Amino acid sequence: MAMFDWSKRTGVGLHFINPGKPNENAFVESFNGRQRDECMNENLFSTLNEARAIIEKWRCHYNELRPHSALNWLTPHEFISKQSIELDTAA
Repeated sequence: MAMFDWSKRTGVGLHFINPGKPNENAFVESFNGRQRDECMNENLFSTLNEARAIIEKWRCHYNELRPHSALNWLTPHEFISKQSIELDTAA
């Protein structure tokens, strides 16, 4: 209900994926599968704080250190650095 209340207060429309149609948001489905395979299925969490710490460590690795195929196998940091250099030289 909190999400619906927030949506109403902010005027943000909510759009849900139709049941049985996960391909309507393939990027999220892909990410969820990776998170499940690489983090959730690999760890047994004893406490909520432990789960938060492990998931945060995985998130940082995924977002900062892990090469991504969509970035031509660069890490996000390498990709951003490369883009900054290209923008600097183009200016």
